[in-house]
Amino acid sequence: MSMNELVERIAVCPGSFDPLTNGHVDLVTRAARLFDRVVVAILVNEQKTALLSETERLALAREVFAGERRVRVDTFDGLLVDFAGRVGATAIVRGLRSAADFQDEWPMAVTNRHLQPGVETVFLVPAPEVSAISSRLVKEIWRLGGDISGLVPGPVETRMRALGPVTRATP
Repeated sequence: MSMNELVERIAVCPGSFDPLTNGHVDLVTRAARLFDRVVVAILVNEQKTALLSETERLALAREVFAGERRVRVDTFDGLLVDFAGRVGATAIVRGLRSAADFQDEWPMAVTNRHLQPGVETVFLVPAPEVSAISSRLVKEIWRLGGDISGLVPGPVETRMRALGPVTRATP
């Protein structure tokens, strides 16, 4: 066995996960097939108003990924590449749903590489059935009283239903 085979390959899947969607789950579980360990890194940004608190997002993600032995969930603030360095990651995994996503992600990937040359950015294309799902879309549907089943994992749907929609759609 060579020395390279002994090194654990760790990837970070960052995001606000507000809320965690089935698209996120697809990305993380597929990354877990490519890496020895995946750290779901929930961004804590005090300047943004989140629908779900940091504690709720952390608990929900841990519940959703409880059966994935290669997945760990944590929070971070500050620079993503600094967090990646702290957990020993050599890759940042990002999902690309469209060309617009690539345009947003490319400058960040280049900058992260500048800041931390040993950390690569890996882009994964989502499964077709989850490719249109975004947290922003889920929140909008929820706010208008729409059905979010099939868009988010069960525990997230249960929590959002408990919050109740902000407004009801009118016929």
